[in-house]
Amino acid sequence: MSKENAKPQIRFKGFSEDWERRKLLYYADFYTGNGLSWNDISKDGKQECILYGNLYTDYKMIADKVIYHTNSKIKNPVYSEFGDVLIPASDTTPTGLARATSLEKSGVLLGGDINIIRPKDEINGSCLSLAINTNKDELIKLIKGTTVRHIHNVEIKNVEIALPLDLTEQLKLASYFKSIDYLITFHQRKYEKLHNIKKSMLEKMFPQNGSNIPEIRFKGFTEVWEQRKLGELYTTIGNAFVGTATPYYVEHGHFYLESNNVKDGQINHNSEIFINDEFYEKQKDKWLHTGDMVMVQSGHVGHAAVIPEELDNTAAHALIMFRDPKTNIEPYFLNYQYQTDKSKKKIENITTGNTIKHILASDMQNFVVDVPKYEEQKAIGDYFRHLDHLLTLHQRKLEKLKNIKQSMLEKMFV
Repeated sequence: MSKENAKPQIRFKGFSEDWERRKLLYYADFYTGNGLSWNDISKDGKQECILYGNLYTDYKMIADKVIYHTNSKIKNPVYSEFGDVLIPASDTTPTGLARATSLEKSGVLLGGDINIIRPKDEINGSCLSLAINTNKDELIKLIKGTTVRHIHNVEIKNVEIALPLDLTEQLKLASYFKSIDYLITFHQRKYEKLHNIKKSMLEKMFPQNGSNIPEIRFKGFTEVWEQRKLGELYTTIGNAFVGTATPYYVEHGHFYLESNNVKDGQINHNSEIFINDEFYEKQKDKWLHTGDMVMVQSGHVGHAAVIPEELDNTAAHALIMFRDPKTNIEPYFLNYQYQTDKSKKKIENITTGNTIKHILASDMQNFVVDVPKYEEQKAIGDYFRHLDHLLTLHQRKLEKLKNIKQSMLEKMFV
């Protein structure tokens, strides 16, 4: 069953032998977990355990930690051996099933609905799991079911994969991808920590219901905050163009800001629409300028963003626009206030519609915000902008590492 010229595109120095492509049953023996349900999970459990569900909690292909424990006594228990490869036997999505994880831990109790692939001698489990994941499309073809999907050892064992027969090369591959997973985990945790800090500080640096001062303030600020209607702060609060714009779409032209581009306090370019010169010029009186604010009025209502300098003179579609401030107001301060739970609930209270939610520009005229002196607004806005900058850096690093990992899997496995 070996395949000629089964060589990866990139290899470690010193290795040149062809890899062998064979059915998985040549490389491993197959078992299934037994018993155990979520009701058996115990915070004070002494026995480490894995259910099929917590294979989804970590996308690493090589795992050395187990997060669940039990005190339950299982009849005919099945325990892991170092290097076992685990694949869920059921899930609601194909991608959830078609993913293998090597467990570098022995003595873990393995629950039902887990396919256990136990490598034979001279086969490294971590390398085996990487090879399986590289060929996940072959696993997806074997999945059965509609609402709940299934895949079992009887199908998995006939999937063909290629592996180096040199154990040293297997170990080098496993070590390389484990180091990438370590970096991914590091930046993921850093991102989550920063995200939690931001969420906590949003609630502590803006006044809660019934209070006119926040719990945490920068040094030097002691005055009470005022409550002001947005209509008192902005000369113009109104709708951007609302209507059919598709006849004016062009492949290259003026960027047209839409609700899809406004999410979580920022403007993104995940999708871009462009309009022609004629339609763009017709909207000149509604062009947005640096420092103006926009808010989503239909769908994911309440998400807002500040217009940055690079989007000065931008036309927009189906957004509420806040322009021409009457007083010295820091737009980024307001932008972060809209992200607090207090403001989200207040926006929800003026939202209409069942299937698709809506808010009106006229309602936002009377929307009340908490406002301190400009200097404190600026300090708060700058603080959260710095946090967002760090979050973006870690998010980009994560995406880059994940792309590197995927690319190298394709180039270092056959």
